[in-house]
Order: sequence, then structure tokens, then C-alpha cells
Amino acid sequence: MPETESTEDAPTTSQLEEEGDIAADYIEELLDIADLDGDIEIDARGGRAYLSVTSSESDSLRVLSKPDTVGALQELTRIAVQTKTGSFSRLILDIGGSRDARAAELAALVDRAVERIEAGAASAALPPMSSYERKLVHDIVSERGFTSESEGEGKDRHTVITR
Repeated sequence: MPETESTEDAPTTSQLEEEGDIAADYIEELLDIADLDGDIEIDARGGRAYLSVTSSESDSLRVLSKPDTVGALQELTRIAVQTKTGSFSRLILDIGGSRDARAAELAALVDRAVERIEAGAASAALPPMSSYERKLVHDIVSERGFTSESEGEGKDRHTVITR
């Protein structure tokens, strides 16, 4: 049975798998150039391809797993995928557990904002962040029983939390 796309032109599972394969090849070449060992896992969920790079050697990916480095590598990987497929990629890259670490940081940031609201503030604005991080924040805020919305444009887009 053929896969269908939604009215928003969401990528099909096979397109996401192709994105993952292209991204894995790109990252594998990078790891080879840097002489780093890493295991690559590909997943497709929520309309995105997810690529996770792990290593049994704890220090092997330390330099690459810094948030700014992961962000830059994610953008380069997206460009590599887009060059091969001709389609925009929303691929998410995780290196050495960097995404879980960032999710924990965002949860702590939300908890501090919620404390300010519970202490009497009408709202609490978080610093600007990527759309992916804002989505994580919205999910965390909802779990805490509060509401949130994104405000601002471009690099200044941020989340504001209210009761």
C-alpha cells in the first residue's frame, strides 16, 4: 500500500529513513576524518529523522557532544541531506547523550520559571532557543500544569510561561 503525505507535505517513513541513511553516511565520514569511534542509530518518529551517535569509550565523543557543536553538526548534516534529497530536513542529531542532557537543563530552567510564577510573578520568559528546544519546553510546561507560548521572531523567539 503506498504511503500518503498529509496536506502539510509531511515526509513519509521511507523519506525519513532515506534522510537517516544519508545523515548516517555523512556523520560516519566525519567520525572517520576525526578518528573517533561511534555507533550510529537511526530512528524515524514524529515526522523527523533522529540520528543518535554513541560510543562505549566515555571520552570519545566528548568534544563533539557540546551543545553548540551538536547544533552546528546538525545544521551541516541537514544541509548534506537536503543537497542529496532536494527537500528540507528537520533531522535531529544527538551525540553522546547531548539531547538528554539538554532536556534535563531545559526541565531545570522550566522549574525555576514555575517557582517564580508560584512566588507571584504573572509570567516567566525563558531565553531564546531553537524550535526543537521550545517544543521540549512546551511539553515540560504542560506536564507541570502550566501554559506556554512562543513569542518573538527569528533568533529572539522564546517561550513565555503562565499559570
